[in-house]
Amino acid sequence: MTIQVGDTLPATNLTTMTAEGPKPVSMTELSAGKKLVLFAVPGAFTPTCSVQHLPGFIEKNKELKAKGVDIVACVSVNDPFVMKAWGDDRNVGEDVLMLSDGNGEFTAAIGLEMDGSGFGLGTRSQRYAMIIDDGVVSVLNIESGPGLDVSSAETVLEQL
Repeated sequence: MTIQVGDTLPATNLTTMTAEGPKPVSMTELSAGKKLVLFAVPGAFTPTCSVQHLPGFIEKNKELKAKGVDIVACVSVNDPFVMKAWGDDRNVGEDVLMLSDGNGEFTAAIGLEMDGSGFGLGTRSQRYAMIIDDGVVSVLNIESGPGLDVSSAETVLEQL
């Protein structure tokens, strides 16, 4: 079942890369007492993800923070090494927390998997953006097809 507005994030872990190596990130702990903008991409280094989706959240980061967002995070069904390399390539710095869902467990738990096998990608995440308040989904924007319409940084800004 797909996660809905009003649902609590599942108690799952994602992974981020640190100077010490891969580190688990509890979604429960990350979102506790915070306003979190979480957006997902089908794959690091893919065209729409690299040219539009991630850059939009980097460019709009100060505006998002000015509207009360504590953390902006990007999740993809890629390993943490790829997510780190992609973040470095796109110069995310501290603006966007790059999260790996390497096994797709979080994506499956929220019911937002997609079959990318036709493109050689296997099971990936649908493209979406959500606003999470203290662990509870308050806004959920899922793209209905390819492209970037409802999950852009600009759309999220309008919803804060």
